[in-house]
Amino acid sequence: MELIAVALLGLGIWLGQTPAPEKITERIILLPSADGARSAIIVHGLKGDRLMDVPYASLEVTPSGSFTDASLTETAVRDRYTSLLDAQAPRPRSFLLYFVTGSDNKLTAESQQTLTGLQDFLQSRPAPEVTLIGHTDRSGSAAINDALSLKRAQAVRDLIRQSGISTDKVPVYGRGSREPIASGAQEGLNRRVEIHVR
Repeated sequence: MELIAVALLGLGIWLGQTPAPEKITERIILLPSADGARSAIIVHGLKGDRLMDVPYASLEVTPSGSFTDASLTETAVRDRYTSLLDAQAPRPRSFLLYFVTGSDNKLTAESQQTLTGLQDFLQSRPAPEVTLIGHTDRSGSAAINDALSLKRAQAVRDLIRQSGISTDKVPVYGRGSREPIASGAQEGLNRRVEIHVR
């Protein structure tokens, strides 16, 4: 059987024909992160793995598992895949609102401005999915902090509702002081509500 295949290949070359190149079955293009941060993926194939870590890098994969690298420009990707890029769901975004010490509903001055940006952002999305997670600093008992963190998340839900956005299906959670992000002089950063929008 192998002898026949070699003979046919030799006959094709003798006739001036070369075997047709393998068709591409997949093309993978690494898009940049929304915030400009570096991103990367590893593509696993039959003939090994390939790291892609440059924006607009392209990898073509054949049925046999071979890889062919290419580097595309942003313009080329946008020209060729306009309809796909336009059909993407908006990227998730997160906001942080900070509270005055001991308060369950009074935001810091900086967070008042962030709240306005959050409300504008939510109004620009057709059907945002919002999750609110409240936190506290590490002073007080676990029971008090759990209740306070939940009240903070509920207060933010009320502030969002006041801007005319429906919050009927917005879940709120209180994590108390279990997930600190700062300590010492920065303890105030733990008195926060995380708002995740998809």
